[in-house]
Amino acid sequence: MPALITIGRVLFAVLFIYLGATKLFAIDATAGDIAAKVAIPAAVTPYTKRVETLTGMTTPQLLAVASGVFEIIAGLSIAFNLGARFFAVLLIIYVAVSTYYFHDFWNQKPPESAKTLVDALKNLSIIGALFMIVGYGRGSKGGGPTLGERYGPKE
Repeated sequence: MPALITIGRVLFAVLFIYLGATKLFAIDATAGDIAAKVAIPAAVTPYTKRVETLTGMTTPQLLAVASGVFEIIAGLSIAFNLGARFFAVLLIIYVAVSTYYFHDFWNQKPPESAKTLVDALKNLSIIGALFMIVGYGRGSKGGGPTLGERYGPKE
């Protein structure tokens, strides 16, 4: 059974590794998508301008790079089971926020809303799998005792 879980983790992680790499290989396209959907709050604009000046990149480009690197690191951590719970929690937040901003089917008219709804439901399924990783952790070897082992009768 542990071999199947390892295979499942690796196959699941491929999604994030691939998506992160595609963001990094197409930074301008990803930045365009981010710029179209995410508004930078006025309160942080002075700080983003400083960072833009230092890096020579726009805020959407920086967000594209950051999200691509994050997805690759999180995917690798899940695949190799190193900090998998931690990165799964971060990915839950990341996927939920991404779904809200990029798959807003409630703001679209049919038939466009149907495809966006399916994409949002796929992300919901991914969040479910991430919750399983958080709950299962490292598996039977590193997951600690079960409730029965912890609170069960002592002989």
